[in-house]
Amino acid sequence: MNSKQIINEIVTASLVYVPKIIIAIIIWLIGSWVIKILTHGFNQMLDKRRLDPTLKPFVKALISLLLKVLLIISVLSTIGIQMTSFVAIIGSAGLAIGLALSGTLQNFAGSLIILLFKPIRLEIS
Repeated sequence: MNSKQIINEIVTASLVYVPKIIIAIIIWLIGSWVIKILTHGFNQMLDKRRLDPTLKPFVKALISLLLKVLLIISVLSTIGIQMTSFVAIIGSAGLAIGLALSGTLQNFAGSLIILLFKPIRLEIS
């Protein structure tokens, strides 16, 4: 290969990938902004519901994390990376972690239910 062919290959590759990368950056910026607004709105909704103060940061972080994972998957698929294998890996890893921590996750889910529904109330007289 001579230098003209190498330059041609670089120009061709840049014409293909640069627009995709620019679009991906725009999607990332807009998506991050939307996630910030949704998280703030969700936080205000949680404040109106008067949930337990220990539950609010957990729910807010969980929603934010899920939205960020969806944003990353959409940005990578915009660039042209096939995401089916990554989604399958994430799903199988979640299943494996869920099975490995089944007892712990049952206790965790039970504590979340107690915090959400508050079946026990303490009355001070």
